[in-house]
Amino acid sequence: MVDIHIENFWKRIVNTMNEGLLLISPEGTILMVNQAFEDLTGYKAEEAVGKPCTLLKCDACELIMSEDSPHWCELFSREQSDMRQCRCMILKKDGTWLPALKNASVLRQGSQCVGVVETITDISALDELREKIRELSEQVEGDGGFHGIIGESEPMEKVFHHIRKAAQSDLPVIIYGDSGTGKELVAQAIHNMGSRSQGPFIQFNCAALNESLIESELFGHTKGAFTGADRHRIGRFEAAHGGDIFLDEIGDIPPAIQVKLLRILESRQFERVGDHHPITTDVRIITATNRNIGEMIAKNLFREDLFFRINIFPIHLPSLRERKDDIPLLVGEFIKELQKKTGKEITGLSRPVMDMFMAYHWPGNIRELKSTLEYAFVLAESGLIGTDQLPPVLGSRNLGHQQLQGLKPPRSPDQQSELIQALRQTGGNQSRAARLLGINRVTVWNRINKYGIDLNKLE
Repeated sequence: MVDIHIENFWKRIVNTMNEGLLLISPEGTILMVNQAFEDLTGYKAEEAVGKPCTLLKCDACELIMSEDSPHWCELFSREQSDMRQCRCMILKKDGTWLPALKNASVLRQGSQCVGVVETITDISALDELREKIRELSEQVEGDGGFHGIIGESEPMEKVFHHIRKAAQSDLPVIIYGDSGTGKELVAQAIHNMGSRSQGPFIQFNCAALNESLIESELFGHTKGAFTGADRHRIGRFEAAHGGDIFLDEIGDIPPAIQVKLLRILESRQFERVGDHHPITTDVRIITATNRNIGEMIAKNLFREDLFFRINIFPIHLPSLRERKDDIPLLVGEFIKELQKKTGKEITGLSRPVMDMFMAYHWPGNIRELKSTLEYAFVLAESGLIGTDQLPPVLGSRNLGHQQLQGLKPPRSPDQQSELIQALRQTGGNQSRAARLLGINRVTVWNRINKYGIDLNKLE
């Protein structure tokens, strides 16, 4: 049997590890590192050895450092366990933060501490996986429609075309649309279909926080940067590296943050709050707003140069009142979701309720439509939803009973006259005319061609 002297192969052994390894003296000086440490942190052995272990600015370590104890670090205290494991953030040489799992073990000879050995495991991929799972869990339960977006109307087909085109490029995208039209679903679809789909998709609502908190959330901060900043924190832009970041309500972002966004778009660099080290990030920016940015520029509330940077590929979402053909589809999808959630055997809407839905102007758009059905599901138990199970506000804003009756086309002596009446009342909308006549859209189209009806001469 060959007599192997382990000490002769020690360096090769530790360099086969995937985890970063470092040996630290009782005084906190780095004595040795392995190859994986160099790969993970960016520091070569000669740059790390002889330096204090605080070189990595580990936020977990900083929490156990003590000024009152005789030990500079509580890990060396007899009162602490000789083994310690924690999740932490360590600062790499290039200024970026690495999410890591760190194991530390105190080395003792008798009662004397002679050092600490630590291993560092990169868990950034695990964090990305958890984020992806969270994103998927927040998506619409149904898997219908176009990447979760329900619609077959002409305006929505145009939106789907623009989403496909936007996903093929890396250009900044801005999504315009009223509140409740589904801007976040469009942003998610662009990410899912794009070349960055394997990277993170990070969302942030610019109207949710004040200026100082927005800056910290977007760009991160260092420990001690402000009151309450007791550890380092990665910002949304750093977390989105290699993927897409979605900034909702971009029109509400403060002027000071607009300057920093402009810098990222021009140089791909930013600085954390409390730090002056530039960080480079590779992200595609998707923004959204329900505001008139042109008017804001005229009032000096939004930077024109930033607008030119984010307005490269605009997508305009129609309001629900501009795509009423999709209401039956949306209602059907939401009812299926609510059936699963509540277990109630509610099968749909009564005809009067559907008439009300088609006549209502829906200021809250799809979000209001869904909340209306949620309200109805609380009151209804089974069968069709009736008018007495709708929110009072719907009826008060809606057309009166006589106006709803007026939407029904009068009976004409022949199909041609009946069809023309229906088309006139619906402004030439073939899908809605089909519903009024109780026939399908294809039949309407066939009769238009059969009778030679010119939609431009209906008046």
